[in-house]
Amino acid sequence: MLSNSSKYAIKGVLYLALNSDEDHKIMVRDIFDAVHVPEAYLAKLLQELSKKGVISSMRGPKGGFYLSEEDRKGTLMDIVRVIDGEKRVHSCVMGSRSCDVDNPCVLHKHVGDATSNFIKVLEQTTILDLIEGKRDVEEFFPS
Repeated sequence: MLSNSSKYAIKGVLYLALNSDEDHKIMVRDIFDAVHVPEAYLAKLLQELSKKGVISSMRGPKGGFYLSEEDRKGTLMDIVRVIDGEKRVHSCVMGSRSCDVDNPCVLHKHVGDATSNFIKVLEQTTILDLIEGKRDVEEFFPS
């Protein structure tokens, strides 16, 4: 359903949500180890999210990535759309390019409702929803 890239991006955004704001920006070198994602790969993902307005960033000596209050209202689907594109989420679980409602694969009918529910969760769950009441990074990124 989600690529590793989207999973890594979500982890990076959650870390930022727990540890950053407009006054406290974070460099990728301070994140990658905690979220268990290669530094260069995480940098690329966060740069893309920043470029598309999903997260915020600032250049310079006091720069880095951060989540504004507005960024925290973004959904998981906002992240997935930037990283994977929407087609990936709606793609066939068997990998068939011709699978759709009119030409379903053998699993289509069996996973259709689950896929719809999963998409609904991505569209309705905000970053803020996930971090409310949580401040312990270990809850999100166990060793």
